[in-house]
Amino acid sequence: MDQLYENGTIVTMDRPETAEAVLVREGRVAAVGRRADFATLGQVERVDLEGRTLLPAFLDAHSHFTAAANAQLQADLTGCASFAAVRQRIEDFIRSRGIPAGQWVTAQGYDHTMLAEGVHPTLALLDAAAPEHPLLLQHQSGHVGVVNTLGLKRLGITPETKAPSGGVIGVKDGRLTGYLEENAFLFYQKQLPMPSGAELLAAYRLAQDLYLSHGITTVQEGLLAPQMVPLYRAMLGSGLLQVDLVGYGEEQSGDALRAALPEHVGRYHRHFKLAGYKIFLDGSPQGRTAWMRQPYAGEADYRGYPTMSDGQVCSALRHSARDGMQLLAHCNGDAAAEQLLRCAGQVEEEGLELAALRPAMVHAQLLGRDQLAAVQRTGLLLSFFPNHIYHWGDVHIQSFGWDRAAAISPAASALRRGIPFTFHQDTPVLPPDMLESVWCAVNRRTRAGKVLAGEAVTAAEGLRAVTVNAAYQYFEEGEKGSIRPGKRADFVLLDQNPLETDPQALREVRVLATIKDGRTLWQAPGL
Repeated sequence: MDQLYENGTIVTMDRPETAEAVLVREGRVAAVGRRADFATLGQVERVDLEGRTLLPAFLDAHSHFTAAANAQLQADLTGCASFAAVRQRIEDFIRSRGIPAGQWVTAQGYDHTMLAEGVHPTLALLDAAAPEHPLLLQHQSGHVGVVNTLGLKRLGITPETKAPSGGVIGVKDGRLTGYLEENAFLFYQKQLPMPSGAELLAAYRLAQDLYLSHGITTVQEGLLAPQMVPLYRAMLGSGLLQVDLVGYGEEQSGDALRAALPEHVGRYHRHFKLAGYKIFLDGSPQGRTAWMRQPYAGEADYRGYPTMSDGQVCSALRHSARDGMQLLAHCNGDAAAEQLLRCAGQVEEEGLELAALRPAMVHAQLLGRDQLAAVQRTGLLLSFFPNHIYHWGDVHIQSFGWDRAAAISPAASALRRGIPFTFHQDTPVLPPDMLESVWCAVNRRTRAGKVLAGEAVTAAEGLRAVTVNAAYQYFEEGEKGSIRPGKRADFVLLDQNPLETDPQALREVRVLATIKDGRTLWQAPGL
């Protein structure tokens, strides 16, 4: 039966900007207009919005769906303020789950900049927290971590082990510290045993509900590795996937992934499509591994470092162009951004068309304003992580000085040049809270209350980043991102209109329900 959503504010993210009613037929928007336009409708299910606000559903422009699912199976260290709190969380997790001795334990979400000790958890701490279990802790950035002694032995890491290129294995005074950085951390993290199929399917359901609870109906798998294919086949075969999931395979495995998932290449099948490839050009600014053009504050010459050579970046861009697959490039520092721009320019001079594939620079935290002309020239999209402003803005001021920190996520400058940009939370680094991202981009306030002014956008511009622009990033602007006849009936119901909310209160706007193809998939308890 047709559905008529009415008696509330409908923000279309289109023209006209608002409507009084929207008619849905067979999962798509059939008509948008005034309530009076639909007064003579016959049999229809009338959905009373009760004065609340309906928007197009949000699209997640960058996150890691499987990692978000895995996080449901790990000890959560988010918010730990001391080594003692980290140890207590790990011990409680092992005890509550009844994890047998010798079985791997993983934890995620610690942030050394928020710990009283101000450093990464030590080998001694990890050994005391889990003396009978191999243990791996992942930093909140996802780029570094620490492993206990039993874990190092299980992984075969010794003080003489050579770190993968673009990575670091921590050694001090000839002894392992347990610290792993960038490519070393990512390499060894992949060596851990995968959860059982039943465990992971249950975790996928929890992760999907997490995204839906934040009004998101299109989710990203930001780094799909070949070893994840069996898990994906199990998930897709189970029929549990109700959101649309867009996957980006690790570039060096792109051909193998396309061969393994041919029915998903470039199109949705069972709600999943393989859309492109992913590369990493540097690390994390809060982990001090982002690659910078100028040294970190207080350092004579340390600028972070690259994880790929120019030759490797150019090869990845050629691979993307040859296969007609979109490329996502992780770049946090301005030197990494410079490398991507340099290589993109070189590949385009070779006659390969990149702009039509809408390649995206992911994070672009410290992208320089002086680099935006090259971004526009090469046709790159930008996907910013504006939540950094609040969560790590004070750390960035210490690491980069006021001028560089104040210019992170230069959304306003990109907007003035007409460069499309999106917002994301890099979940599980942070929860997939689009309204917090908009709040961060509008107010640009740090935890300590400092305002990184100059690159603020309006609420309307922020909402476009997580609706219209995100749909464009996925080549789905004809299907999603606004409420217009012919598009999918993907909606989010909010308790108030974010365009009329005090900018300081934007992150207090509540998601009440999430609708996909005309079906309510999630609603707030008690609604």
